[in-house]
Amino acid sequence: MDSKRAQPLELIEPLNKGIGALTEDTPASSIAARRWNLLREDLCLPAAVLYQDKMEHNLQWMQRFIDRYGVKLAPHGKTTMAPALFNRQLKSGAWGITLATAQQLQVAYAHGVRRVLMANQLVGRRNMEMIADVAADPEFDFYCLVDSVANVEQLGAYFGQRKLRLKVLVELGVPGGRCGTRDDAQLQEVLDALERSRGMVDLCGLELYEGVLKDEDSIRAYLRRGCELMRRLLGERRFARTPALISGAGSAWYDLVAEEFAAAGFGDAVEIALRPGCYLTHDVGNYETQQQRILHSNPIAREMKSGLMPALHVWAYVQSIPEPDLAVVTMGRRDAAFDSGLPRPALHYRPGSAAPKNVPLHWETTKLMDQHGYVKIAPGDDVHVGDMIGFNISHPCLTFDKWRVLAIVDEKFDVVDVVKTYF
Repeated sequence: MDSKRAQPLELIEPLNKGIGALTEDTPASSIAARRWNLLREDLCLPAAVLYQDKMEHNLQWMQRFIDRYGVKLAPHGKTTMAPALFNRQLKSGAWGITLATAQQLQVAYAHGVRRVLMANQLVGRRNMEMIADVAADPEFDFYCLVDSVANVEQLGAYFGQRKLRLKVLVELGVPGGRCGTRDDAQLQEVLDALERSRGMVDLCGLELYEGVLKDEDSIRAYLRRGCELMRRLLGERRFARTPALISGAGSAWYDLVAEEFAAAGFGDAVEIALRPGCYLTHDVGNYETQQQRILHSNPIAREMKSGLMPALHVWAYVQSIPEPDLAVVTMGRRDAAFDSGLPRPALHYRPGSAAPKNVPLHWETTKLMDQHGYVKIAPGDDVHVGDMIGFNISHPCLTFDKWRVLAIVDEKFDVVDVVKTYF
């Protein structure tokens, strides 16, 4: 072997100013001191970039909104799987972090998160084992979901053998939806199974996921059914936790969940935790549409005026202009989500110029391949090979999972920090 051959991190260093070699322990002050700048081409493109000011605005906006309703925020960490961002959310007032899998929970626990709501069923020996290993920590507060007798019995057998008590929420589902009990008979069977497993599997509350429904009337009816059930179970003294816990809300209808749960009048008997995740970076697709609805219809959001802001871009170079109305860029399906709409060109920058400009309105991404993006332009547009374009994205969850490192930049596009993801 050639002793002079560069090792992987040595390869990263000249390509991306060492950004890939940084660790979670590298202080932000040390990163800022390196004076990397996106527009100066200090980062290898394509690159996913977070805007510090907009992300901070979103953190504060959502926490204020939640606080006005007197409920708690448990943002869904699956969106970013970035412990550094979990920490920002917790420091801004989040009650805990929501996750979906045992692997995600172990990542969060390893990075100091000590309250997790796993908004999913816990199934399978190895997954149970992974949870039990961290649930044995008395400082760790963990909840998962159940919706079947079989799952309750499996959990009871395993956690009873480990001499651990598992805290669970019953998931209330809807016909044609995802998981969750479908009718009163199924619900009662699960409640009876939980009563038999008390001391090993403890019922602590209810969980709902309204995102499987598509209109306001059906969502409100579903949430009210959950509140009625909560009152009934409180009266029956079913819960092993005081206060009992009720949780709902994805990133689209969190306003309705806040309204209905807060209006239920549970008082100190119930703790309410909402789980939106995409608010941190927002997007220009479905969540932007829903945010406009919220700003129009929700009185608290109207009073707060400014809403959430897109805080995530994927930047790419123009690498070819093979036809007068086509620019091919160095961004493809490996780099940005495309399941809820293609990335949208937002900013255009020519290296050496003063500042990025908004792109012409007629620019449009029309197709993505693995490593290439097709951007429709007009003949004669001022675009050159080597220009940089920043793209808005739709559905941040499936953009974050394509990146291991994301730069955080300030208003001057200076890199002030980085976050690493753990998918």
